[in-house]
Amino acid sequence: MSKLLSLLIAAAFATVSVGSFAASHGGAAKGEKKMEAKKEMKEEKKEEKKEMKEEKKEMKEEKKAEKKGK
Repeated sequence: MSKLLSLLIAAAFATVSVGSFAASHGGAAKGEKKMEAKKEMKEEKKEEKKEMKEEKKEMKEEKKAEKKGK
């Protein structure tokens, strides 16, 4: 009886250990996806900032051209 009980406890411990190991490694893939999404968002923001700077520069040039024309 004690052998059966110790066998059941060992099996339960092994199951819990494997489950926690799988869960800890399963979360790593999710973290990678989040990092990729953050990188993409950063790149998009950089592109938007560049576009805004270009637009501002064009507007300044247009204003200068208008002043010269007057």
